[in-house]
Amino acid sequence: MLNVHELNVFIEAALAQNFSVAAQRLCLSQPAVSLHIRNLEKQLGVDLFERKGRKISLSETGKIMLPLAQEAVRKVRQIEEAMRSLQGKVIGDLSIACSTTVGKYILPRLVAGFRSKHPDVHVTINVMSRRAAIEWLLAGRAEIAVVSTAQNHSELEFRPFLEDQIVLIAPAGHPWADGRTVSPEDLLEMPFIMREQTAGSYQVLAEGLAACGHNVDQIQTVLTLSNAEAIEMSVEVGIGVAFVSRVVAERRLAVGRIAEVPVRGMALTRTIHMVRHQRYAQTPLQRAFWDFAFDPANAGIRQMGLEYAAV
Repeated sequence: MLNVHELNVFIEAALAQNFSVAAQRLCLSQPAVSLHIRNLEKQLGVDLFERKGRKISLSETGKIMLPLAQEAVRKVRQIEEAMRSLQGKVIGDLSIACSTTVGKYILPRLVAGFRSKHPDVHVTINVMSRRAAIEWLLAGRAEIAVVSTAQNHSELEFRPFLEDQIVLIAPAGHPWADGRTVSPEDLLEMPFIMREQTAGSYQVLAEGLAACGHNVDQIQTVLTLSNAEAIEMSVEVGIGVAFVSRVVAERRLAVGRIAEVPVRGMALTRTIHMVRHQRYAQTPLQRAFWDFAFDPANAGIRQMGLEYAAV
């Protein structure tokens, strides 16, 4: 009989196309991963990988095996969680793929609230790009994703989770930190710290400027960073001004290390979506977390950072 653990090792190795990377993800040694793969191949009587020196790739048999293994592991988890749920418990492992800075701030609070009700649940939050988050969801490596952009996909359900405000911040001693409102034209005269072009906040800013008759390329970018927290710190030390999520800026705004600068005619927001697979049957744990996330009683968690805007 096939070993579920060995199937899981095969899945990670197949997705990573690298035994060492798979070993890191599974907290195993590389020789242990190789041994599990050899055992599985021996039991099945096939080669699941093509090996050329240190490089590996899925064989044609391995490509057929991968979705079958993913489905088998998924079914085993569903059985385990369903049987435990009959005892009135929500239990098991939940993997969430998160592509947004906002998600990194909101999800821990959401998970904390959920685990206070269901302490036998283990949650893993994996931070990655939007594309990777969707790929993880489709591949069955994550049960839920949190992304900043919805897309039309027949197998996925995108549900609006929260509205994220993108605000302009400046150093506490900056001329713009005196409470004034600046114009979109003023933005073109100031050095900016920017996110990479694929970031959701960059795209929101580009759309906001376009609506005011300007191009994002007109911004004087002096520093580009792929981390919102690093941008916030760079603003604090005076490198430039920047647009960031209010959730990210909230703490430094509260203690006066940075200042929010209103921009006339530019109210930048984006919708953060929670996503799940529609084709796969949901386990009791997955349904419970989804329902908890959208329960009106937990709206306060989703509005983290927004209440500051009302002060």
